[in-house]
Amino acid sequence: MNFIDQERLEKSPYVQLLTLGLYAIAGIILASLASVLSLYFWYGEMFNADWLNPGHPKNLVTMRIFIGMQQIGLFLLPALVLAWGEKQRVPEFYGFKKVKVELLLLVILMMVFSMPILEWVTMVNMKMVLPGFLKPVEEWMRAQEDKNTETMVNLLKINDIGDYLISILLIAILPAIAEEMIFRGAIQRSLGRMFQNPHFVIWFTAFIFSAIHIQFYGFLPRLLLGAAFGYIYFWTQSLWYSMFAHFVNNAYAVTGAWYMQKNNIPLSEANKTTNFQWYGVLISVILTFLVFKYFKNKSLKADGKQLDKSI
Repeated sequence: MNFIDQERLEKSPYVQLLTLGLYAIAGIILASLASVLSLYFWYGEMFNADWLNPGHPKNLVTMRIFIGMQQIGLFLLPALVLAWGEKQRVPEFYGFKKVKVELLLLVILMMVFSMPILEWVTMVNMKMVLPGFLKPVEEWMRAQEDKNTETMVNLLKINDIGDYLISILLIAILPAIAEEMIFRGAIQRSLGRMFQNPHFVIWFTAFIFSAIHIQFYGFLPRLLLGAAFGYIYFWTQSLWYSMFAHFVNNAYAVTGAWYMQKNNIPLSEANKTTNFQWYGVLISVILTFLVFKYFKNKSLKADGKQLDKSI
């Protein structure tokens, strides 16, 4: 089973990845300029770096604009331009096939059943300790993580339904579309043309996906999520399902943050303890594996492809 069915000659996957990187660099520059201009029109004054500090009164709007523009410039536009550069329509290039409700329901089950696993892995990752000689590196990583946590806590302040919908748009909908387009759609697709081993391609793409977020103490759960999204895309050959899985995961996080604030629970405490006993995690592993297996069988049969027992 190949990652893509080649109906026309494309550029080399090496060229595709190189140009994708160049598009991403250009995209982040354009996104930064667009963010600064947007803030100028919003506030009537030029952007000040102090606005990026979580305690600044203009931080929330600033971060919302920067994050939204970054998703578009760094992830979405490069993936779109890559397809246009191959003179192909985006739905055909990345495989936006007709959605089957049964598979969407299975995606929801997969994400729900996997939550105890991800919570446990997150807790383990948060407790990671480096060897003594790497103490300066660990201290830098901790400082970066604290800064990222402070920024995210500020970004997830939800006072009303309007704030909730904005958070869903910026943290669930936009990343689900933009990040899946570039990571599963563009990068995994190109790597799939370079290497014959789909497991290597999926996990390597997941590694890039997790590493680019530069959140060291969330690396492992994001790696697992990236691999899950990769297998979903590989089996269905459609980005709709990996996008939906990505959305469900992120929307759950936003909704959980809203619930915590409604009940006066500090967001900074979210990943420091687990609500599941060891047997709950074990049950989660078993149920997630079974649903993934069933999803694989249903998606490949629905696509009329022969089942590969090794994948």
